[in-house]
Amino acid sequence: MSRDTTRQAVTKKRAGAGFLDEDFLLQTETARELYHTYAKGLPIIDYHCHLSPEQIARNDNFQNMTQIWLAGDHYKWRALRTLGIDERCITGNASDKEKFMKWAEAMPYTMRNPLYHWAHMELKNPFGVTELLSGANAQQVYTHCNDLLQQLEFTPQGLLRHFKVEMVGTTDDPVDNLEFHQHLAAAQTKTQVLPSFRPDKVLQLSGGEGFRNYIQQLAEASQVNITSIDTLLEALQQRVDYFHANGCRLSDHGLSQLPSKRRLSGKLEQAFAAVLAGDDETAADHQEEFSRYILLELCKMYSEKGWVQQFHVGALRNTNSRMLQVNGPDTGYDSIGDFSQAAPMAAFFDDLEREGQLAKTIIYNLNPADNAAFATLIGNFQQSGIKGKMQFGSGWWFLDQLDGMKAQMDALSNMGLISCFIGMLTDSRSFLSYSRHEYFRRLLCNIFGNDVEQGLLPADLPWIGKLVQDICYYNARNYFPFQQS
Repeated sequence: MSRDTTRQAVTKKRAGAGFLDEDFLLQTETARELYHTYAKGLPIIDYHCHLSPEQIARNDNFQNMTQIWLAGDHYKWRALRTLGIDERCITGNASDKEKFMKWAEAMPYTMRNPLYHWAHMELKNPFGVTELLSGANAQQVYTHCNDLLQQLEFTPQGLLRHFKVEMVGTTDDPVDNLEFHQHLAAAQTKTQVLPSFRPDKVLQLSGGEGFRNYIQQLAEASQVNITSIDTLLEALQQRVDYFHANGCRLSDHGLSQLPSKRRLSGKLEQAFAAVLAGDDETAADHQEEFSRYILLELCKMYSEKGWVQQFHVGALRNTNSRMLQVNGPDTGYDSIGDFSQAAPMAAFFDDLEREGQLAKTIIYNLNPADNAAFATLIGNFQQSGIKGKMQFGSGWWFLDQLDGMKAQMDALSNMGLISCFIGMLTDSRSFLSYSRHEYFRRLLCNIFGNDVEQGLLPADLPWIGKLVQDICYYNARNYFPFQQS
């Protein structure tokens, strides 16, 4: 090969040849074999997400790409704010087309952020767009994708079928009547859509009028007159029973940390009664005691039902009070917190374990500094006869990117058994986020492939391929107590 030809080949490689091709992220021949032979094409069990059951049930076509791709996506919103884009074109009253154009112009500037990978993967599958998005081709891409969105295959249910999603676990408040889950169950849709019990609001004793309003909603939903802690627990039990009857088998909790105050002061009932009467003077003093007691009682209910409980911990939420007033929560003003996690979590699980009421549990960590603590803590509460009862959940939120997911899997591998891992979930509000499962599967195969090529693991591809398939799909299928089709 001449020097000029070599220079041209190197230049082509440096120009980005191979980006998002069929071997994207797969750095070795073994990795490629693992992905294409064993991982690719497996169904998806999305056991935790924030998809709207109403959207799935109504199954209406999305009007345009902004509605399906940008609306509700605080990852993209944060990137646009970093670039100084006017909020009007992010969450404001700009037209959908204008918002898309601003995002397209921003895309080239997101290189090395996971958004650059995710967004282009979402354009490629299912829309078939392989060009790199920018302001130059924004109109063409917008028109192409909008046309496809009007087809039956691009409805919410059509997209779930396309991505081979067997099960979707939505995130639902205890006061929800689950109307749309009932509709979907009656329709026997190809994808099973099940509710998950998310009682965060009931723990907020110091929430003032918002808390009192929520207790009233809970009373109406349960038809229990809530006047005491006992009647509060009666109402919650009624809602747990109702959710269970409607297919719920998971709970979920978003907390900064597990509450740590173990001893009851003896004044909790009095404090709760005062709050119900409109007196918040002592609410803050009893907040942690209240939330721990109610959460423990809820976890006992989950155990009795055979549910899986999930704890998402470590987020520092709503830090920008001015923008919270403008846009509300979950709009991109949260970050990683540095809360103490291990001791209160261990004490909480120990209280349940001593009473024989510790359910299957998944813990999700947001601070990478705590990965080793989480990976070792689950080993303290595993149980004979249950494979992987305690799970260190996949890299979550700010950590569901290549480095974050790899760090989580490395910690789990070194301090637990990655062979028991139940794998990836979307934790997303978008029907296009299933590319994250492909992203995860490619990374997983690359990790195992690199170990084989470096002599760290034997070149037993049938066995390693089985482990890969378990992590991608079968472990989750066997872990959750869903009714299998």
